[in-house]
Amino acid sequence: MLAAKQPKAKTCKNPACRASFVPQRLGQAVCSPRCALAVVEAKKAKEKKSLALSGRREIKIRKEKLKTRAEHLKDTQQAFNAWIRARDAGQPCISCGTTADVQYCAGHYRTTAAAPELRFDPLNVHLQCNRNCNMGKSGNLLGYRPRLLEKIGAEKLEWLEGPHAPKKYTIDELKALTAHYRALTKELKKGEAA
Repeated sequence: MLAAKQPKAKTCKNPACRASFVPQRLGQAVCSPRCALAVVEAKKAKEKKSLALSGRREIKIRKEKLKTRAEHLKDTQQAFNAWIRARDAGQPCISCGTTADVQYCAGHYRTTAAAPELRFDPLNVHLQCNRNCNMGKSGNLLGYRPRLLEKIGAEKLEWLEGPHAPKKYTIDELKALTAHYRALTKELKKGEAA
C-alpha cells in the first residue's frame, strides 16, 4: 500500500499574517478562520473601491457630455494659457520687461474680443505680468508691440495685425486642442524635471 502524499507548506494569503502552514483541505489559502475573514473583508473593500471608481468615471463621462461649447472653450483656454506660461517660463514680461517675482499670465497681443480667431495662436500670446500689465494696463500694448516686434519679427507681426478669416471652433476641435496643449505642457514640464 502506498503512503498518502503529505501536502506542501503554503504561505497564508492574508497580507497581515503571511505565516507558513500545512493545508488541511484542498484549496485552503489561509491558515485560520480569522485570516479567512480578513481576506474576505479586504476583498470586499477592494470591490467597493472599484465600484466607487467606476461610479465616479461614469459621472465624469456624463458631466463631459453635458458641457456646453462655452465650457469647452474655457477648458481649452486654460490648457493653452498653462502651455504659454510653461513655454515662456523664465522670460521677462513681454510688455514691461520685468523679471520680478510676480504672478504671470498668458497675455494676448490682439485680444480675444478683437480677434477671436487668434485666441489660440502662439504668436499672439506671450508671458505677461498679471497685475501691472495685463490687468492694470489692459495688456499694456504700448510696451507689448515693440518687444513683440523684437521677438517674432516684422513679417509675423504684420501678419498678426492684418485681417484674418473668422474661426468658430466646434466642440470636437476644442477637445482636441485641449488635449494637444495639455500634452505639450506635460512634455515641457517633463523636460524641466530631467
